[in-house]
Amino acid sequence: MTDILEEKSLFEHQCPWPTYSFGFSCNKETPFRVAVGSFVEEYSNKIQVLDLNQEKGEYEVHSVIDHPYPTTKIMWIPDSDDDRPELFATTGDYLRLWKVEEVDGKNRTSVEVLLNNNKHSEFCAPLTSFDWNTVDPSQIVTTSIDTTCTVWDLVAQKSKGRAAGSVKAQIIAHDQEVYDVAFSNNTNIFTSVSADASVRMFDLRDLEHSAIVYEEEKSMPLLRIACNKQDPNYLAVTKIDSNEIVLLDVRMPCVPAATMRAHMGPVNSVQWAPHSSAHLTSAGDDKKAYIWEVKGKNNAEPILAYDASSPVNQVHWSSAETNWVGITFEDKFQVLRL
Repeated sequence: MTDILEEKSLFEHQCPWPTYSFGFSCNKETPFRVAVGSFVEEYSNKIQVLDLNQEKGEYEVHSVIDHPYPTTKIMWIPDSDDDRPELFATTGDYLRLWKVEEVDGKNRTSVEVLLNNNKHSEFCAPLTSFDWNTVDPSQIVTTSIDTTCTVWDLVAQKSKGRAAGSVKAQIIAHDQEVYDVAFSNNTNIFTSVSADASVRMFDLRDLEHSAIVYEEEKSMPLLRIACNKQDPNYLAVTKIDSNEIVLLDVRMPCVPAATMRAHMGPVNSVQWAPHSSAHLTSAGDDKKAYIWEVKGKNNAEPILAYDASSPVNQVHWSSAETNWVGITFEDKFQVLRL
């Protein structure tokens, strides 16, 4: 069964629509399972849950679900010990949790819970992103164009097969739209980026205050943030329509530790390796995906590069199979062996 993983260095799946967001399962039993979301500029969008058939060496569709609007992010529950139902979360108009299961021998994915903090209006401010706390999977934080971050408490028990959620806190996090957020490997710490050009760090034990870690000198909106889970002092940040990745050391705020320049177009996605403090991956409009190595305080350079046929929308590193990363572009989802 594992021979095909040693023989092949790339698996590709073609979807019936343009692809954007995706996420790898964290379950050790299904490490190559992914959920891939469409990007269609209308209300009706789709998500495909895919499984890798290791005998055939190709991805197969496990299930297909409807999703209102494109998903801005997809992430599976960080539950490598399999103590909870197999869930993944999506953001778009709302935060939704989906349960993946087999019922009477048939694959099924269904919405488990829809979480909405705006109970007094039929309208909602779109959610731009979220992060799932890998240390404490009962916590998710979402970001919104209404300048807020919302922390959610989740209850998911495998024995009961059900999940539920409620608002723990909502804060006005920035002066303008909040575009992304990342938990540290400390249960209480998360950091966000915004159109107001700032990186702000929050502590769940004192949400009335925040620390400004970085402000972009030309007031360029900051689009993506990734936290180094092996060394949480380090953050990677991208600017809107910029080919740069800014490396930050929170112990020395406001001054970049390094600026990483290899992409020839805007960087769309960045993520630290889940198993290494010295490596991260990025992807951009220049049709490239890079693996970077951070050498010392102020030195980072790409050590691997992959050329796609179109701009790459997202890149993610598998936490269960760390020799593999995935990318989306055009109508494709690819998994690449490092």
